[in-house]
Amino acid sequence: MAKMVAVAMSGGVDSSVVAYLLKEAGYEVTGITMDLLELSCQIEKPDTCCSLQAFADARAVADKLGIKHFVVDCKQEFTQRIINPFVDEYLKGYTPNPCVACNSMIKFGLLLDKARQLGARYLATGHYARIEQRDARFVIRKGIDQTKDQSYFLCRLTQEQLSSTIMPLGNYQKTDVRKIATRLDLKTADKPESQEICFIPQNNYQEFIRQRASNRLIPGNIMDKEGNIIGKHQGIAFYTIGQRRGLRIAANKPIYVMHIDPNKNTIIVGDKADLYCRRLTAKEMNWVAIPELTEKIEIMARIRYLHKETKAVVSPLKDGQVSVEFYEPQQAITPGQSVVFYRDDIVVGGGIITHTPSKCNNRL
Repeated sequence: MAKMVAVAMSGGVDSSVVAYLLKEAGYEVTGITMDLLELSCQIEKPDTCCSLQAFADARAVADKLGIKHFVVDCKQEFTQRIINPFVDEYLKGYTPNPCVACNSMIKFGLLLDKARQLGARYLATGHYARIEQRDARFVIRKGIDQTKDQSYFLCRLTQEQLSSTIMPLGNYQKTDVRKIATRLDLKTADKPESQEICFIPQNNYQEFIRQRASNRLIPGNIMDKEGNIIGKHQGIAFYTIGQRRGLRIAANKPIYVMHIDPNKNTIIVGDKADLYCRRLTAKEMNWVAIPELTEKIEIMARIRYLHKETKAVVSPLKDGQVSVEFYEPQQAITPGQSVVFYRDDIVVGGGIITHTPSKCNNRL
């Protein structure tokens, strides 16, 4: 009897091709689509993975492939676990990555549970990454299409989640995936990709936070690195490390947000050179390729999705945290973002950046 796999169908070309590939491979395939957003958000963002149009596109592909398709209601959990923490983190002066959190808690957490309720042994997704079992552990490898590799966003997946997950597209180039969809005449073959956060209308996170937490936005001071007050801000939630635009400060040179102090409700600005730092601290570590970190290791680290990996030394701290020291100063290390560690093309682990020194003294 064929093993049943539930394919997380977002209404895009990638998950559509995954459903086809797994059916061709002999699996019993069922399509499953998450309903994450309230109707108002679905209308405002009709091109996202959780819009009414996405539901229709996923169902059309499922019908063409001859597989069952279900839409599962995840709105309450998505709001509680992703949207509300997203707002809270910005109000604390952090810059969160909701896609990393959504993968671990919603897609490979809640959705995997719902897939199992349908009788599925596996959940398959359209991520460009590879999952392999090496000895007693499951590991995440980069996708072979380096322009589409999504291994960074999977750094928080557990061994149990990885053991029940299939990612066929890790062995494909994006161009080949579109060719398959075109050959099959799938409705999603030429559908463009959305690079925005799915629940933020017009990609305006400031307005999204203002609408949800206007009574928690507290104005404060913008200061230079010498401690002089040079301006006012309307709430630290509207700023992120490295930001230049929107400071509304007259200066004879470019200035950037170099530090956010939530305790003093203060934004500190400086020159571009002040954005460079060698050190960070990270919490909530999830180790993938190793059981735990017991001693310092030299490794390649990435501090944001589009950041180039660079050599660093990672050392264990108490309470499961780690300190990271880079061989070369890195620009705009941002609390709230994920730092992900690699050895060759394998994800060793990752965590959430919590701290960088307010004054790094790393001018280049």
